[in-house]
Amino acid sequence: MAESILEISSVSRVFVKNKSTVTALDRVSLNVKRGEFITLIGPSGCGKSTLLKIIAGLDTQLEGKVLLEGEEIVKPGIDKGFIFQEPRLFPWLTVEKNIAGDLSLRRPEIRDRVAELIELVRLQGFEKAYPKELSGGMAQRVAIARALLRNPKVLLLDEPFGALDAFTRTHMQEVLLEIWERNRTTMIFVTHDIDEAIFLANRVVILKPRPGSIRGIVPVDLPFPRKKASSSFQELRIKILNEFEKVDDLELESGFVI
Repeated sequence: MAESILEISSVSRVFVKNKSTVTALDRVSLNVKRGEFITLIGPSGCGKSTLLKIIAGLDTQLEGKVLLEGEEIVKPGIDKGFIFQEPRLFPWLTVEKNIAGDLSLRRPEIRDRVAELIELVRLQGFEKAYPKELSGGMAQRVAIARALLRNPKVLLLDEPFGALDAFTRTHMQEVLLEIWERNRTTMIFVTHDIDEAIFLANRVVILKPRPGSIRGIVPVDLPFPRKKASSSFQELRIKILNEFEKVDDLELESGFVI
């Protein structure tokens, strides 16, 4: 059995605004194994993105602890890659320079690594293209390659395909799985889409509405590649929906795709 690379222990996060408090997360605990693909799913406002930012070290105002390979996370670092909902590319830089970031392509090892990543995300031939010349899916592939440049211990993805059309989204799911199967980078992926959560994950972690806490964890034992129309896939879908229906405080907001 793979060892745990990430340990989330009794994490709570309270926001204070205008003398009132909002509890975004309430005593969330989760262990993530090395090389595991986790999806986080739940209604809008249940703390999914907040939890991701805490793991990334972008939010340190919390109770509890988050350990990466036994070390407490207290700040951002290159060992934690983060992909936002939008690509956030530099418009004045080419694809290869966006991937390289602050590292010089004049260095042979960086140039070779960038070329390897361009092949990995299927962008051969677009090395010299600028962001304005890319589709939304292509731009997100650049963002993924940039996040992988320094071989992070964990890759955090905050609804990275949410703004894409259905066809492109399906293609990007396949690209991401190909990357995961080749590199076995530990990934934690936030989504509102149940089908996307099942299609990608080894385990689906379901969060309750605010205050966010874990409602249930559903292992996904289906072999890859997965067929969304298969009976076994649909059985898991029903199982996840049943998790939401176990309690009376169900709040499915418009952003939650069932």
